[in-house]
Amino acid sequence: QVQLVESGGGLVQAGGSLRLSCAASGGIFSISAMGWYRQAPGKERELVATLTSGGSTNYADSVKGRFTISRDNAKNTVFLQMNSLKPEDTAVYYCNSRLIRTGSVYFNDYWGQGTQVTVSS
Repeated sequence: QVQLVESGGGLVQAGGSLRLSCAASGGIFSISAMGWYRQAPGKERELVATLTSGGSTNYADSVKGRFTISRDNAKNTVFLQMNSLKPEDTAVYYCNSRLIRTGSVYFNDYWGQGTQVTVSS
């Protein structure tokens, strides 16, 4: 069974940094893309950053220049380096992976359980 396990969230002051990690495991044949989404209280889940297997990145305008997504393909792990954090970055951050399970021919989306990031002013 595919699992995405996130780590690295926490409480940080405005202007500080955090690094999130997400490791995918469990019968994975191929990963097309991995990324991060976030959901603040009372708001819809939104894209933060994605990274394809080919190396293409996509960032939300609100995080461009502050956040960097990277990936360790050998370990099926994606990272999100978050610098110059702002109180409005406070949210639960979810890892996402679009992948094919062993024995399947279809790509499906999988989600982690979420990790809380809180930025104090």
